Amino acid sequence: MLQSSTISYKDYLFKLDKHKARIQALLGSYFDDRSRGKSHAILDFLVEYYSFRRSHLLSWSPGIGIKIESDESNQQPEGNFWIHNGSNYEVNSEALNPKKLQGLRWNLSLLEAIDQREARFQCRGMHEWAMVYATKEQRHSTLDLRLSRKQIDDFVRSQPLGCSHIDAFRFFTEQARPLNKFQPKRETQIEHDQAGCIHVNMDLYKWAYKAWPFISSDLIADSLELALEARVLDMQASPYDLRAYHLDPVRIETEEGRKEYEHSQRALSERADPLRKQLILAYHELFESLFVVS
Repeated sequence: MLQSSTISYKDYLFKLDKHKARIQALLGSYFDDRSRGKSHAILDFLVEYYSFRRSHLLSWSPGIGIKIESDESNQQPEGNFWIHNGSNYEVNSEALNPKKLQGLRWNLSLLEAIDQREARFQCRGMHEWAMVYATKEQRHSTLDLRLSRKQIDDFVRSQPLGCSHIDAFRFFTEQARPLNKFQPKRETQIEHDQAGCIHVNMDLYKWAYKAWPFISSDLIADSLELALEARVLDMQASPYDLRAYHLDPVRIETEEGRKEYEHSQRALSERADPLRKQLILAYHELFESLFVVS
């Protein structure tokens, strides 16, 4: 049973400052650089694809069920998602319209299916290679490739492709898609996603912020931290040259590199598992607070 509680405005300010400092530590000068038109081949994905607003990311919400006491000046906490009830502020649940709730139900169904499914670790991080296979174009135009086109194509043809995640597979080249063991679709995502996939574990960030501000911003920051680590591994295992970002490649074109990738993939999956369970619990608590049967 979700219990309602109250924190002081002073504690709120402390948690807000701590949260902002944590996001700053994770992303550094990224947002300032971005405002000056500077791109970042690794971090742009976390901001553009996941598209969680900077102002929302930097706000701190305790989630549903936790109130913030008004201070003497009756100053409202940061953000436009609060309502004032007497002497307290709390997250306004009126934004949870039927369409939003339907989306959150689907998110929870996906998270629970992944949590109950056995993880697989045989993909070898081939997805970025399949995105440049047999084409002269490349996904990341600001980066050079660290191998020739022929070396990339030969390697892709030499390895089984086993990508099960729709949001990686949909960027495969037309020539690479028939080579993949799975043909995932959005309609079958709940059937395909599994906890060994680094994109699935990166997506914990998406399923966390999709429930913002109705779950704790601390959980969103935890999932962002994991997503950032997964994204770095994602690009290290790619055929791109990342020396400009002071990153060494994980050379999956070698047996040693494939073992290194799988070791890191498993470590990320182990870290993601308790985070996914926390997120599932947060969703259930959200529905419980609204008297919604999940």
